[in-house]
Amino acid sequence: MDFKHIRTFAAVARVGNLTRAAEHLHLTQPALSLQLKSFQEALDLPLFTRTAQGLAPNADGRALLPSAQRVLDALDDFERAIGALRTTVQGELRLGTILDPEFLRLGATLQYLVEHYPKIRPTLRHGMSGSVGRQVRAGELDVGFFLGPQEDTRGQPALHALPLAAFSYYVVAPKGWGAQVAGRGWREIAALPWIWTPPDSVHHRLLAGKFGELDVTPNTVAEVDQEASMLDLVRSGVGLTLARDSIALRESQAHGLVLAPGLAIQAELAFITLASRREDPLVAAAFAAVQAAFA
Repeated sequence: MDFKHIRTFAAVARVGNLTRAAEHLHLTQPALSLQLKSFQEALDLPLFTRTAQGLAPNADGRALLPSAQRVLDALDDFERAIGALRTTVQGELRLGTILDPEFLRLGATLQYLVEHYPKIRPTLRHGMSGSVGRQVRAGELDVGFFLGPQEDTRGQPALHALPLAAFSYYVVAPKGWGAQVAGRGWREIAALPWIWTPPDSVHHRLLAGKFGELDVTPNTVAEVDQEASMLDLVRSGVGLTLARDSIALRESQAHGLVLAPGLAIQAELAFITLASRREDPLVAAAFAAVQAAFA
């Protein structure tokens, strides 16, 4: 039995007129009449009687009409469900993260995704900022948080970047080193012992850019790949490092670390993806979540 025959039967029974029923179903009257005839023959039941106004359902027609309407309502629900599945954003979202979750407002971002896009499954991959940017460019991550100088993202047409926050990185020295850093510029302070970080870290990229502009090589005495270890070495008096403004101020207040006067580098937190994927529904959902978290 064809569903369109059931729809034809229900339409004629409701309006009682072949012409109006055909207009409602966007059919020609001959086509509708043929469908109605085929439906009654398939059931081996006459369902209408002729009246002066057109057609009216007989007793059998009236008995079948509620069941026919339930079938059509269920079919409409089924078609709406199919449409929803086609339009609902779903799939794995590969998200690159850096630093601490609170700084990235990661909890608020994921909460938005869960509430508004329940069929998205975020997969978080933590790494240094440089590695996140590289993996986004290689298509290994869909989106990611990126930290560095503005030109790292804004100067790359292959990337689409949403700026989220701007802040400063300060030079942090051990307690008691005030006299050693006072009055020194970047060229002079390069000669002091530095705690270095891997190339993918934001600290490395910021300092390498600054010292590279001056064509000087810093005196590196140790290299670490964890911010906690880096700060611990500064507290122990091993050497200088670079720290985000809020962390630098906290360390200064809590442990007496010295902030080198006048030495700071501007940086930016951004959310990035490939420019060619910005309108991808999965990526667009991620950007909507981040924008809501940072609103």
